[in-house]
Amino acid sequence: MNGPAHVAADAARPVAGELVVTRDIAASRARVFAAWTDERLAARWWAPRDFTPLSCTIDLRPGGIWHRRMRAPDGSVMVKHGVYREIVPPERLVFTYMTEDADGAIDRETLVTVTFDDLGEQTRLTLRHTAFASEEARLDHQGGWTGCLERCAAFFETGRDAA
Repeated sequence: MNGPAHVAADAARPVAGELVVTRDIAASRARVFAAWTDERLAARWWAPRDFTPLSCTIDLRPGGIWHRRMRAPDGSVMVKHGVYREIVPPERLVFTYMTEDADGAIDRETLVTVTFDDLGEQTRLTLRHTAFASEEARLDHQGGWTGCLERCAAFFETGRDAA
């Protein structure tokens, strides 16, 4: 295959130690970008399946900090946080990512890039997460991000968004 379609397909393929998750969402790119950057909206969906979002703060600027808390199915509370490195509305977000488990263990810093491709009345969201310490960590995040993107899509499909 030649041309742009080939380039796009290659861009979505993960390299070793990288996680790539793609989801088409039934909402405009501007609305999906807002769901990722407005803390009121992100607080309603940004947690894996079976987790309960508790809080979310977003300082949307390069160098700004994001922070969220969620309750796991076992009742423990996990904290996720990082720093925005790049913000290109409504096309791209790049931020660092760290997890603090309920027992106080802190994962090493990783990097997340989220792109928002305009498909007309839909948005193709591609999340690329890199720099995992192990394959086990990558696989754990694959389940979490897949659940998060399912919740993000459902957020729009149920008509509960306020964007």
